[in-house]
Amino acid sequence: MFSHVTVYARYALLLLLLVPVTVGVIGVVFPALGYFPALGEHSFSFRVFVELFNVQHIGKMIWLSLFSGVGSTILASFITFLLLAHCYQSSLLNKVQALLSPLLVLPHAAAAIALLFVLSPSGLVARFIGTITDSAMPSTTVGLFPYDEWGLSVLLVLVIKEVPFILLMALSVMAQPNNKQKLEGYQRAGAALGYSTSGTFFKLMLPSIYRQIKLPILAVLVFATSNVEIPLLIGLNNPSTLSVAILHWFNHVDLSMRLLGSAASILQGVVCVLAIVVFFTVERMISWWGRRQLSTGRRNFFNRTVALLGTCTVGIYAFLIAGVVYTVVSYSFAEHWVFPRLFPEALTLLHWKTAFSAIGQPLLNTLLLGLATSVSSVVLVLLTLESEVLVPATRKAAALFSFSLFLPLLVPGVAFLYGLVWFQQLLSVHSLGFHTYIAHMVYVLPYVYLSLAVSYQRFDNRYVMVAQSLGKSPFQVFWYVKLPALQNSVLVAWALGLAISFSQYLPTMLASGGAIPTVTTEAVASVSGSSVRLTAVYAVIQALMPLLGFVIAWTLPKLITLHRERRRTHNHRSKRISSHMSRKERLGKKVVNHGR
Repeated sequence: MFSHVTVYARYALLLLLLVPVTVGVIGVVFPALGYFPALGEHSFSFRVFVELFNVQHIGKMIWLSLFSGVGSTILASFITFLLLAHCYQSSLLNKVQALLSPLLVLPHAAAAIALLFVLSPSGLVARFIGTITDSAMPSTTVGLFPYDEWGLSVLLVLVIKEVPFILLMALSVMAQPNNKQKLEGYQRAGAALGYSTSGTFFKLMLPSIYRQIKLPILAVLVFATSNVEIPLLIGLNNPSTLSVAILHWFNHVDLSMRLLGSAASILQGVVCVLAIVVFFTVERMISWWGRRQLSTGRRNFFNRTVALLGTCTVGIYAFLIAGVVYTVVSYSFAEHWVFPRLFPEALTLLHWKTAFSAIGQPLLNTLLLGLATSVSSVVLVLLTLESEVLVPATRKAAALFSFSLFLPLLVPGVAFLYGLVWFQQLLSVHSLGFHTYIAHMVYVLPYVYLSLAVSYQRFDNRYVMVAQSLGKSPFQVFWYVKLPALQNSVLVAWALGLAISFSQYLPTMLASGGAIPTVTTEAVASVSGSSVRLTAVYAVIQALMPLLGFVIAWTLPKLITLHRERRRTHNHRSKRISSHMSRKERLGKKVVNHGR
Protein backbone atom coordinates (compact mmCIF):
# COMPACT_ATOMS: atom_id res chain seq x y z
CA MET A 1 0.00 0.00 0.00
CA PHE A 2 2.76 2.46 0.96
CA SER A 3 4.61 1.70 -2.29
CA HIS A 4 1.52 2.71 -4.30
CA VAL A 5 1.25 5.96 -2.32
CA THR A 6 4.84 6.86 -3.15
CA VAL A 7 4.26 6.16 -6.85
CA TYR A 8 1.16 8.39 -6.83
CA ALA A 9 3.24 11.11 -5.15
CA ARG A 10 5.83 10.81 -7.93
CA TYR A 11 3.13 11.30 -10.57
CA ALA A 12 1.64 14.22 -8.64
CA LEU A 13 5.02 15.93 -8.48
CA LEU A 14 5.57 15.30 -12.19
CA LEU A 15 2.18 16.85 -13.02
CA LEU A 16 2.83 19.86 -10.79
CA LEU A 17 6.04 20.54 -12.68
CA LEU A 18 4.93 19.77 -16.22
CA VAL A 19 1.32 20.91 -16.48
CA PRO A 20 1.65 24.54 -15.28
CA VAL A 21 4.66 25.22 -17.50
CA THR A 22 3.15 23.52 -20.56
CA VAL A 23 -0.26 25.13 -20.14
CA GLY A 24 1.38 28.48 -19.43
CA VAL A 25 3.47 28.37 -22.59
CA ILE A 26 0.39 27.47 -24.67
CA GLY A 27 -1.55 30.29 -23.01
CA VAL A 28 1.12 32.77 -24.12
CA VAL A 29 1.68 31.42 -27.64
CA PHE A 30 -1.95 31.84 -28.76
CA PRO A 31 -2.22 35.59 -27.91
CA ALA A 32 1.26 36.13 -29.35
CA LEU A 33 -0.04 34.78 -32.65
CA GLY A 34 -3.00 37.14 -32.53
CA TYR A 35 -5.66 34.71 -31.22
CA PHE A 36 -7.39 36.21 -28.16
CA PRO A 37 -11.21 35.83 -28.30
CA ALA A 38 -11.74 37.97 -25.19
CA LEU A 39 -10.52 40.98 -27.19
CA GLY A 40 -12.26 40.00 -30.42
CA GLU A 41 -9.13 38.51 -32.02
CA HIS A 42 -10.05 35.22 -33.72
CA SER A 43 -7.37 34.78 -36.40
CA PHE A 44 -3.74 33.70 -36.28
CA SER A 45 -1.07 36.01 -37.70
CA PHE A 46 2.39 37.46 -37.02
CA ARG A 47 1.04 40.99 -36.73
CA VAL A 48 1.85 41.21 -33.00
CA PHE A 49 5.49 40.23 -33.57
CA VAL A 50 5.79 42.93 -36.26
CA GLU A 51 4.49 45.47 -33.73
CA LEU A 52 6.91 44.16 -31.13
CA PHE A 53 9.99 44.60 -33.29
CA ASN A 54 8.82 48.12 -34.14
CA VAL A 55 8.79 49.09 -30.46
CA GLN A 56 11.32 51.79 -29.68
CA HIS A 57 14.53 50.53 -27.99
CA ILE A 58 13.55 46.85 -28.34
CA GLY A 59 17.12 46.03 -29.36
CA LYS A 60 18.48 47.76 -26.24
CA MET A 61 16.03 45.80 -24.08
CA ILE A 62 17.27 42.52 -25.54
CA TRP A 63 20.89 43.59 -25.09
CA LEU A 64 20.37 44.57 -21.43
CA SER A 65 18.75 41.20 -20.70
CA LEU A 66 21.57 39.30 -22.42
CA PHE A 67 24.35 41.36 -20.87
CA SER A 68 23.05 41.20 -17.31
CA GLY A 69 22.14 37.50 -17.53
CA VAL A 70 25.19 36.07 -19.30
CA GLY A 71 27.67 38.47 -17.70
CA SER A 72 26.46 37.88 -14.14
CA THR A 73 26.39 34.08 -14.53
CA ILE A 74 29.91 33.87 -15.99
CA LEU A 75 31.30 36.27 -13.40
CA ALA A 76 29.50 34.53 -10.50
CA SER A 77 30.78 31.11 -11.65
CA PHE A 78 34.31 32.48 -11.92
CA ILE A 79 34.16 33.99 -8.43
CA THR A 80 32.77 30.75 -6.99
CA PHE A 81 35.59 28.68 -8.49
CA LEU A 82 38.12 31.22 -7.21
CA LEU A 83 36.74 30.87 -3.68
CA LEU A 84 36.81 27.07 -3.89
CA ALA A 85 40.39 27.04 -5.24
CA HIS A 86 41.47 29.40 -2.47
CA CYS A 87 39.65 27.74 0.43
CA TYR A 88 38.91 24.09 -0.34
CA GLN A 89 41.90 22.71 1.59
CA SER A 90 41.50 24.91 4.66
CA SER A 91 39.00 25.59 7.43
CA LEU A 92 38.33 28.95 5.76
CA LEU A 93 35.79 27.25 3.47
CA ASN A 94 33.31 26.70 6.31
CA LYS A 95 33.72 30.33 7.37
CA VAL A 96 33.11 31.54 3.82
CA GLN A 97 29.99 29.38 3.57
CA ALA A 98 28.72 30.79 6.87
CA LEU A 99 29.52 34.33 5.66
CA LEU A 100 27.54 33.91 2.44
CA SER A 101 24.58 32.09 4.02
CA PRO A 102 22.65 35.30 4.86
CA LEU A 103 22.80 36.36 1.20
CA LEU A 104 21.60 32.92 0.12
CA VAL A 105 18.34 33.19 2.06
CA LEU A 106 17.88 36.93 1.37
CA PRO A 107 15.19 37.46 -1.30
CA HIS A 108 16.31 39.14 -4.52
CA ALA A 109 14.09 42.15 -3.95
CA ALA A 110 15.43 42.61 -0.41
CA ALA A 111 19.01 42.27 -1.68
CA ALA A 112 18.45 44.98 -4.30
CA ILE A 113 16.83 47.29 -1.74
CA ALA A 114 19.60 46.67 0.80
CA LEU A 115 22.38 47.35 -1.71
CA LEU A 116 20.65 50.62 -2.64
CA PHE A 117 21.33 51.80 0.91
CA VAL A 118 25.03 50.95 0.58
CA LEU A 119 26.02 51.77 -3.01
CA SER A 120 23.62 54.53 -4.12
CA PRO A 121 24.94 58.11 -4.53
CA SER A 122 23.75 58.89 -0.98
CA GLY A 123 24.50 55.46 0.48
CA LEU A 124 27.06 54.30 3.02
CA VAL A 125 30.01 54.31 0.59
CA ALA A 126 29.17 57.83 -0.58
CA ARG A 127 28.77 58.94 3.06
CA PHE A 128 32.18 57.54 3.91
CA ILE A 129 33.75 59.35 0.92
CA GLY A 130 31.85 62.52 1.81
CA THR A 131 33.13 62.36 5.39
CA ILE A 132 36.73 62.06 4.17
CA THR A 133 36.41 64.83 1.57
CA ASP A 134 34.13 67.07 3.72
CA SER A 135 31.56 67.16 0.94
CA ALA A 136 28.00 68.16 1.81
CA MET A 137 26.54 66.77 -1.44
CA PRO A 138 26.09 63.11 -2.42
CA SER A 139 29.21 61.73 -4.05
CA THR A 140 29.23 61.19 -7.80
CA THR A 141 31.98 58.60 -7.60
CA VAL A 142 29.41 55.86 -7.08
CA GLY A 143 26.94 57.30 -9.59
CA LEU A 144 27.02 54.12 -11.67
CA PHE A 145 24.72 52.56 -9.09
CA PRO A 146 21.79 52.46 -9.64
CA TYR A 147 19.96 53.19 -12.93
CA ASP A 148 23.02 53.11 -15.21
CA GLU A 149 22.36 52.74 -18.92
CA TRP A 150 24.79 49.81 -19.34
CA GLY A 151 23.06 47.50 -16.84
CA LEU A 152 26.15 47.23 -14.59
CA SER A 153 24.16 47.78 -11.39
CA VAL A 154 21.78 44.94 -12.27
CA LEU A 155 24.74 42.72 -13.13
CA LEU A 156 26.44 43.54 -9.82
CA VAL A 157 23.42 42.63 -7.67
CA LEU A 158 22.84 39.43 -9.66
CA VAL A 159 26.47 38.39 -9.13
CA ILE A 160 26.25 39.06 -5.40
CA LYS A 161 23.13 36.90 -5.17
CA GLU A 162 24.26 34.10 -7.51
CA VAL A 163 27.64 33.30 -5.94
CA PRO A 164 26.19 31.81 -2.69
CA PHE A 165 23.82 29.56 -4.65
CA ILE A 166 26.47 28.24 -7.08
CA LEU A 167 28.83 27.69 -4.13
CA LEU A 168 26.12 25.70 -2.31
CA MET A 169 25.54 23.52 -5.39
CA ALA A 170 29.29 22.90 -5.77
CA LEU A 171 29.72 22.00 -2.10
CA SER A 172 26.73 19.64 -2.29
CA VAL A 173 28.35 17.83 -5.22
CA MET A 174 31.71 17.69 -3.44
CA ALA A 175 30.08 16.25 -0.31
CA GLN A 176 28.51 13.24 -2.07
CA PRO A 177 30.33 10.05 -0.98
CA ASN A 178 31.41 8.90 -4.43
CA ASN A 179 32.49 12.36 -5.52
CA LYS A 180 34.24 13.05 -2.24
CA GLN A 181 36.35 9.93 -2.57
CA LYS A 182 37.17 10.71 -6.20
CA LEU A 183 38.09 14.33 -5.47
CA GLU A 184 40.28 13.30 -2.55
CA GLY A 185 42.07 10.95 -4.98
CA TYR A 186 42.62 13.85 -7.40
CA GLN A 187 43.94 15.94 -4.56
CA ARG A 188 46.45 13.27 -3.47
CA ALA A 189 47.51 12.67 -7.08
CA GLY A 190 48.05 16.39 -7.64
CA ALA A 191 50.13 16.70 -4.47
CA ALA A 192 52.21 13.66 -5.46
CA LEU A 193 52.89 15.18 -8.90
CA GLY A 194 53.92 18.50 -7.39
CA TYR A 195 50.86 20.55 -8.37
CA SER A 196 49.99 23.60 -6.31
CA THR A 197 46.62 23.80 -4.55
CA SER A 198 45.12 26.05 -7.23
CA GLY A 199 46.67 23.95 -9.99
CA THR A 200 45.20 20.77 -8.48
CA PHE A 201 41.76 22.35 -8.21
CA PHE A 202 41.53 23.94 -11.66
CA LYS A 203 43.27 21.21 -13.65
CA LEU A 204 42.06 18.06 -11.87
CA MET A 205 39.03 18.73 -9.65
CA LEU A 206 37.08 21.50 -11.40
CA PRO A 207 36.20 19.56 -14.61
CA SER A 208 34.56 16.82 -12.52
CA ILE A 209 32.66 19.32 -10.35
CA TYR A 210 31.55 21.54 -13.22
CA ARG A 211 29.94 18.70 -15.17
CA GLN A 212 27.61 18.01 -12.24
CA ILE A 213 26.60 21.61 -11.52
CA LYS A 214 26.08 22.66 -15.16
CA LEU A 215 22.28 22.35 -14.96
CA PRO A 216 22.00 24.52 -11.81
CA ILE A 217 24.26 27.09 -13.49
CA LEU A 218 22.00 27.09 -16.56
CA ALA A 219 19.02 27.60 -14.25
CA VAL A 220 20.83 30.59 -12.74
CA LEU A 221 21.52 31.89 -16.28
CA VAL A 222 17.86 31.71 -17.31
CA PHE A 223 16.72 33.30 -14.06
CA ALA A 224 19.22 36.15 -14.38
CA THR A 225 18.28 36.80 -18.02
CA SER A 226 14.55 36.99 -17.26
CA ASN A 227 14.60 38.38 -13.71
CA VAL A 228 12.06 41.11 -12.94
CA GLU A 229 12.58 42.30 -9.36
CA ILE A 230 16.20 43.48 -9.56
CA PRO A 231 15.95 45.39 -12.90
CA LEU A 232 12.62 46.85 -11.74
CA LEU A 233 14.21 48.25 -8.57
CA ILE A 234 17.69 49.34 -9.67
CA GLY A 235 17.68 49.11 -13.46
CA LEU A 236 17.06 51.77 -16.08
CA ASN A 237 13.38 52.41 -16.79
CA ASN A 238 13.62 53.69 -20.36
CA PRO A 239 14.69 51.41 -21.86
CA SER A 240 14.33 48.66 -19.29
CA THR A 241 15.20 45.01 -19.61
CA LEU A 242 12.79 42.95 -21.69
CA SER A 243 11.28 41.19 -18.66
CA VAL A 244 10.39 44.50 -16.97
CA ALA A 245 8.83 45.76 -20.23
CA ILE A 246 6.73 42.57 -20.36
CA LEU A 247 5.50 43.23 -16.81
CA HIS A 248 4.47 46.78 -17.76
CA TRP A 249 2.70 45.65 -20.92
CA PHE A 250 0.69 42.97 -19.15
CA ASN A 251 -0.31 45.41 -16.38
CA HIS A 252 -1.21 48.16 -18.85
CA VAL A 253 -4.67 49.71 -18.69
CA ASP A 254 -5.13 49.00 -22.39
CA LEU A 255 -5.90 45.26 -22.50
CA SER A 256 -4.72 44.99 -26.11
CA MET A 257 -1.17 45.47 -24.78
CA ARG A 258 -1.41 41.91 -23.44
CA LEU A 259 -0.97 40.68 -27.01
CA LEU A 260 2.29 42.60 -27.19
CA GLY A 261 3.28 41.21 -23.78
CA SER A 262 2.59 37.66 -24.96
CA ALA A 263 4.76 38.13 -28.04
CA ALA A 264 7.48 39.64 -25.86
CA SER A 265 7.24 36.60 -23.54
CA ILE A 266 8.00 34.33 -26.50
CA LEU A 267 10.88 36.65 -27.42
CA GLN A 268 12.13 36.41 -23.82
CA GLY A 269 12.30 32.63 -24.21
CA VAL A 270 14.30 33.07 -27.42
CA VAL A 271 16.63 35.49 -25.61
CA CYS A 272 17.19 32.88 -22.88
CA VAL A 273 18.05 30.28 -25.54
CA LEU A 274 20.45 32.77 -27.09
CA ALA A 275 21.98 33.39 -23.65
CA ILE A 276 22.56 29.64 -23.25
CA VAL A 277 24.22 29.53 -26.69
CA VAL A 278 26.52 32.42 -25.76
CA PHE A 279 27.32 30.76 -22.43
CA PHE A 280 28.21 27.47 -24.14
CA THR A 281 30.39 29.36 -26.61
CA VAL A 282 32.32 30.98 -23.77
CA GLU A 283 32.52 27.59 -22.07
CA ARG A 284 34.05 26.02 -25.21
CA MET A 285 36.62 28.82 -25.43
CA ILE A 286 37.61 28.40 -21.77
CA SER A 287 37.71 24.61 -22.20
CA TRP A 288 40.03 24.97 -25.22
CA TRP A 289 42.30 27.30 -23.24
CA GLY A 290 42.24 24.90 -20.27
CA ARG A 291 43.33 21.96 -22.43
CA ARG A 292 46.25 24.03 -23.68
CA GLN A 293 47.19 24.78 -20.07
CA LEU A 294 47.12 21.06 -19.29
CA SER A 295 49.47 20.28 -22.17
CA THR A 296 52.09 22.74 -20.89
CA GLY A 297 52.75 20.58 -17.83
CA ARG A 298 53.01 23.54 -15.47
CA ARG A 299 52.39 22.62 -11.83
CA ASN A 300 51.40 26.13 -10.76
CA PHE A 301 48.23 27.92 -11.89
CA PHE A 302 48.24 31.64 -11.05
CA ASN A 303 48.73 30.85 -7.35
CA ARG A 304 49.27 34.40 -6.14
CA THR A 305 46.49 35.79 -8.33
CA VAL A 306 44.01 33.17 -7.06
CA ALA A 307 44.99 33.85 -3.44
CA LEU A 308 44.76 37.63 -3.91
CA LEU A 309 41.41 37.56 -5.73
CA GLY A 310 39.97 35.03 -3.29
CA THR A 311 40.98 37.14 -0.29
CA CYS A 312 39.64 40.32 -1.92
CA THR A 313 36.33 38.60 -2.72
CA VAL A 314 35.88 37.46 0.89
CA GLY A 315 36.74 40.97 2.08
CA ILE A 316 34.26 42.61 -0.33
CA TYR A 317 31.47 40.26 0.73
CA ALA A 318 32.24 40.87 4.41
CA PHE A 319 32.12 44.64 3.83
CA LEU A 320 28.89 44.48 1.84
CA ILE A 321 27.13 42.28 4.39
CA ALA A 322 28.27 44.46 7.30
CA GLY A 323 27.32 47.61 5.39
CA VAL A 324 23.92 46.22 4.44
CA VAL A 325 23.10 45.23 8.02
CA TYR A 326 24.26 48.59 9.42
CA THR A 327 22.57 50.88 6.91
CA VAL A 328 19.25 49.04 6.63
CA VAL A 329 18.83 48.70 10.40
CA SER A 330 19.97 52.30 10.97
CA TYR A 331 17.58 53.68 8.35
CA SER A 332 14.69 51.71 9.85
CA PHE A 333 15.24 53.49 13.21
CA ALA A 334 16.59 56.84 11.96
CA GLU A 335 14.52 59.93 12.67
CA HIS A 336 16.84 62.25 10.74
CA TRP A 337 20.04 61.34 8.88
CA VAL A 338 21.81 64.15 7.03
CA PHE A 339 24.40 63.45 4.33
CA PRO A 340 27.34 62.80 4.76
CA ARG A 341 27.06 61.81 8.44
CA LEU A 342 27.80 58.15 9.14
CA PHE A 343 25.38 57.97 12.09
CA PRO A 344 21.74 59.09 12.42
CA GLU A 345 21.12 62.20 14.51
CA ALA A 346 18.21 60.62 16.38
CA LEU A 347 16.36 57.31 16.60
CA THR A 348 12.64 56.59 16.55
CA LEU A 349 10.19 53.68 16.40
CA LEU A 350 7.70 55.59 14.26
CA HIS A 351 8.57 53.77 11.02
CA TRP A 352 8.20 50.35 12.66
CA LYS A 353 4.81 51.36 14.11
CA THR A 354 3.70 52.57 10.69
CA ALA A 355 4.82 49.34 9.03
CA PHE A 356 3.20 47.09 11.64
CA SER A 357 -0.08 48.96 11.34
CA ALA A 358 -0.27 48.00 7.64
CA ILE A 359 1.69 44.76 7.35
CA GLY A 360 -0.64 42.44 9.27
CA GLN A 361 -2.49 40.97 6.29
CA PRO A 362 0.59 40.77 3.97
CA LEU A 363 2.55 39.06 6.75
CA LEU A 364 -0.25 36.54 7.34
CA ASN A 365 -0.53 35.84 3.59
CA THR A 366 3.22 35.35 3.33
CA LEU A 367 3.33 32.92 6.24
CA LEU A 368 0.32 30.91 5.07
CA LEU A 369 1.64 30.61 1.50
CA GLY A 370 5.15 29.75 2.69
CA LEU A 371 4.03 27.10 5.18
CA ALA A 372 1.57 25.52 2.74
CA THR A 373 4.06 25.30 -0.15
CA SER A 374 7.08 24.25 1.92
CA VAL A 375 5.29 21.52 3.92
CA SER A 376 3.51 20.05 0.89
CA SER A 377 6.72 20.22 -1.17
CA VAL A 378 8.73 18.38 1.49
CA VAL A 379 6.06 15.66 1.80
CA LEU A 380 5.81 15.19 -1.98
CA VAL A 381 9.58 15.12 -2.43
CA LEU A 382 10.12 12.64 0.42
CA LEU A 383 7.52 10.26 -0.98
CA THR A 384 8.96 10.67 -4.50
CA LEU A 385 12.48 9.91 -3.33
CA GLU A 386 11.20 6.87 -1.45
CA SER A 387 9.36 5.69 -4.58
CA GLU A 388 12.68 5.71 -6.45
CA VAL A 389 13.94 3.21 -3.86
CA LEU A 390 10.83 1.02 -3.62
CA VAL A 391 9.66 1.13 -7.26
CA PRO A 392 12.56 2.30 -9.47
CA ALA A 393 11.45 4.02 -12.66
CA THR A 394 12.58 2.99 -16.12
CA ARG A 395 15.41 4.85 -17.80
CA LYS A 396 13.05 6.87 -20.02
CA ALA A 397 10.78 7.74 -17.10
CA ALA A 398 13.79 8.82 -15.03
CA ALA A 399 15.00 11.02 -17.90
CA LEU A 400 11.52 12.59 -18.22
CA PHE A 401 11.45 13.26 -14.48
CA SER A 402 14.91 14.90 -14.54
CA PHE A 403 13.78 17.07 -17.46
CA SER A 404 10.56 18.10 -15.72
CA LEU A 405 12.47 18.87 -12.52
CA PHE A 406 14.53 21.59 -14.20
CA LEU A 407 11.80 22.74 -16.61
CA PRO A 408 10.40 25.51 -14.35
CA LEU A 409 13.96 26.72 -13.77
CA LEU A 410 15.01 26.63 -17.43
CA VAL A 411 11.86 28.26 -18.83
CA PRO A 412 11.64 32.00 -18.05
CA GLY A 413 8.86 32.84 -15.62
CA VAL A 414 7.53 35.63 -17.82
CA ALA A 415 7.28 33.11 -20.68
CA PHE A 416 4.69 30.90 -18.97
CA LEU A 417 3.29 32.60 -15.85
CA TYR A 418 1.01 34.91 -17.83
CA GLY A 419 -0.35 31.98 -19.83
CA LEU A 420 -0.80 30.00 -16.63
CA VAL A 421 -2.78 32.85 -15.08
CA TRP A 422 -4.98 33.08 -18.18
CA PHE A 423 -5.71 29.33 -17.99
CA GLN A 424 -6.40 29.50 -14.25
CA GLN A 425 -8.88 32.33 -14.78
CA LEU A 426 -10.69 30.22 -17.36
CA LEU A 427 -11.12 27.48 -14.76
CA SER A 428 -12.06 29.68 -11.82
CA VAL A 429 -11.85 33.41 -11.22
CA HIS A 430 -12.46 33.21 -7.47
CA SER A 431 -9.76 30.68 -6.42
CA LEU A 432 -6.95 33.22 -6.19
CA GLY A 433 -5.38 31.59 -3.14
CA PHE A 434 -5.17 28.21 -4.83
CA HIS A 435 -3.80 29.75 -8.04
CA THR A 436 -1.07 31.54 -6.08
CA TYR A 437 -0.27 28.35 -4.19
CA ILE A 438 0.23 26.43 -7.47
CA ALA A 439 2.42 29.23 -8.87
CA HIS A 440 4.62 29.05 -5.75
CA MET A 441 4.80 25.25 -5.85
CA VAL A 442 6.22 25.34 -9.38
CA TYR A 443 9.27 27.21 -8.07
CA VAL A 444 9.61 25.65 -4.60
CA LEU A 445 9.46 21.97 -5.62
CA PRO A 446 12.68 21.81 -7.72
CA TYR A 447 14.84 23.42 -4.99
CA VAL A 448 13.39 21.24 -2.22
CA TYR A 449 14.01 18.15 -4.36
CA LEU A 450 17.63 19.16 -5.07
CA SER A 451 18.18 19.80 -1.38
CA LEU A 452 16.80 16.45 -0.19
CA ALA A 453 18.10 14.27 -3.03
CA VAL A 454 21.70 14.68 -1.86
CA SER A 455 20.85 13.49 1.66
CA TYR A 456 18.90 10.52 0.30
CA GLN A 457 21.86 9.52 -1.86
CA ARG A 458 24.18 9.68 1.15
CA PHE A 459 21.89 7.60 3.41
CA ASP A 460 23.45 4.32 4.54
CA ASN A 461 21.19 1.53 3.25
CA ARG A 462 22.57 -0.94 5.80
CA TYR A 463 20.09 0.49 8.33
CA VAL A 464 17.27 -0.32 5.91
CA MET A 465 18.57 -3.88 5.42
CA VAL A 466 18.72 -4.44 9.19
CA ALA A 467 15.17 -3.13 9.66
CA GLN A 468 13.88 -5.30 6.81
CA SER A 469 15.59 -8.35 8.27
CA LEU A 470 13.66 -7.70 11.49
CA GLY A 471 10.39 -7.88 9.55
CA LYS A 472 9.61 -4.17 9.33
CA SER A 473 7.33 -2.97 6.52
CA PRO A 474 8.41 -0.31 3.99
CA PHE A 475 6.34 2.33 5.80
CA GLN A 476 7.89 1.42 9.17
CA VAL A 477 11.37 1.61 7.66
CA PHE A 478 10.55 5.02 6.16
CA TRP A 479 8.89 6.42 9.28
CA TYR A 480 11.03 4.98 12.08
CA VAL A 481 14.43 4.61 10.39
CA LYS A 482 14.87 7.09 7.54
CA LEU A 483 12.96 10.14 8.75
CA PRO A 484 14.70 10.34 12.19
CA ALA A 485 18.09 9.95 10.48
CA LEU A 486 17.24 12.60 7.87
CA GLN A 487 15.48 15.07 10.18
CA ASN A 488 18.22 17.72 9.83
CA SER A 489 18.09 17.60 6.02
CA VAL A 490 14.28 17.60 6.02
CA LEU A 491 14.14 20.70 8.21
CA VAL A 492 16.74 22.52 6.09
CA ALA A 493 14.77 21.68 2.93
CA TRP A 494 11.62 22.96 4.64
CA ALA A 495 13.39 26.21 5.55
CA LEU A 496 14.69 26.53 1.99
CA GLY A 497 11.15 26.10 0.66
CA LEU A 498 9.98 28.81 3.05
CA ALA A 499 12.71 31.19 1.88
CA ILE A 500 11.91 30.62 -1.81
CA SER A 501 8.18 31.08 -1.26
CA PHE A 502 8.76 34.26 0.75
CA SER A 503 10.84 35.74 -2.08
CA GLN A 504 8.35 35.17 -4.93
CA TYR A 505 7.25 38.48 -6.42
CA LEU A 506 6.19 37.86 -10.01
CA PRO A 507 4.19 34.61 -9.36
CA THR A 508 2.36 36.28 -6.48
CA MET A 509 1.52 39.43 -8.43
CA LEU A 510 0.32 37.57 -11.52
CA ALA A 511 -1.53 34.65 -9.97
CA SER A 512 -3.41 36.83 -7.50
CA GLY A 513 -3.70 39.93 -9.68
CA GLY A 514 -2.37 41.94 -6.72
CA ALA A 515 -5.33 40.86 -4.56
CA ILE A 516 -3.10 38.82 -2.21
CA PRO A 517 -0.41 41.18 -0.92
CA THR A 518 2.72 39.70 0.65
CA VAL A 519 5.74 41.19 2.39
CA THR A 520 7.74 40.99 -0.86
CA THR A 521 5.12 42.77 -2.98
CA GLU A 522 4.78 45.46 -0.31
CA ALA A 523 8.57 45.89 -0.12
CA VAL A 524 8.84 46.35 -3.89
CA ALA A 525 5.92 48.80 -3.87
CA SER A 526 7.48 50.79 -1.02
CA VAL A 527 10.58 51.58 -3.12
CA SER A 528 8.53 53.87 -5.34
CA GLY A 529 7.12 55.63 -2.25
CA SER A 530 8.49 58.70 -0.52
CA SER A 531 9.72 57.11 2.73
CA VAL A 532 13.17 55.53 2.52
CA ARG A 533 12.97 54.57 6.18
CA LEU A 534 9.72 52.64 5.68
CA THR A 535 11.38 50.77 2.82
CA ALA A 536 14.22 49.87 5.20
CA VAL A 537 11.70 48.43 7.67
CA TYR A 538 10.18 46.23 4.96
CA ALA A 539 13.67 45.10 3.91
CA VAL A 540 14.52 44.10 7.50
CA ILE A 541 11.27 42.14 7.87
CA GLN A 542 11.79 40.48 4.49
CA ALA A 543 15.29 39.42 5.51
CA LEU A 544 14.32 38.18 8.98
CA MET A 545 11.48 35.92 7.83
CA PRO A 546 13.56 33.34 5.88
CA LEU A 547 16.32 33.60 8.47
CA LEU A 548 13.81 32.62 11.15
CA GLY A 549 12.97 29.47 9.18
CA PHE A 550 16.63 28.43 9.04
CA VAL A 551 17.10 29.21 12.75
CA ILE A 552 14.21 26.83 13.49
CA ALA A 553 15.75 24.21 11.18
CA TRP A 554 19.13 24.50 12.93
CA THR A 555 17.93 24.61 16.56
CA LEU A 556 14.98 22.18 16.50
CA PRO A 557 17.14 19.03 16.00
CA LYS A 558 19.30 20.05 18.96
CA LEU A 559 16.23 20.53 21.14
CA ILE A 560 14.84 17.15 20.02
CA THR A 561 18.16 15.46 20.80
CA LEU A 562 18.33 17.17 24.20
CA HIS A 563 14.76 16.08 24.98
CA ARG A 564 15.57 12.48 23.99
CA GLU A 565 18.67 12.46 26.18
CA ARG A 566 16.68 13.75 29.14
CA ARG A 567 14.01 11.09 28.59
CA ARG A 568 16.68 8.43 28.27
CA THR A 569 18.35 9.63 31.49
CA HIS A 570 15.00 9.75 33.29
CA ASN A 571 14.07 6.25 32.12
CA HIS A 572 17.48 4.96 33.18
CA ARG A 573 17.07 6.48 36.63
CA SER A 574 13.56 5.07 36.92
CA LYS A 575 14.81 1.61 36.02
CA ARG A 576 17.62 1.90 38.57
CA ILE A 577 15.19 3.03 41.28
CA SER A 578 12.68 0.29 40.43
CA SER A 579 15.39 -2.36 40.37
CA HIS A 580 16.74 -1.05 43.69
CA MET A 581 13.23 -1.13 45.20
CA SER A 582 12.58 -4.64 43.92
CA ARG A 583 15.90 -5.72 45.39
CA LYS A 584 14.83 -4.29 48.77
CA GLU A 585 11.48 -6.06 48.53
CA ARG A 586 13.18 -9.38 47.76
CA LEU A 587 15.57 -8.83 50.67
CA GLY A 588 12.61 -8.04 53.00
CA LYS A 589 10.82 -11.17 51.90
CA LYS A 590 13.91 -13.24 52.63
CA VAL A 591 14.15 -11.71 56.13
CA VAL A 592 10.46 -12.44 56.80
CA ASN A 593 10.79 -15.99 55.54
CA HIS A 594 13.93 -16.51 57.63
CA GLY A 595 12.08 -15.23 60.75
CA ARG A 596 9.27 -17.61 60.12
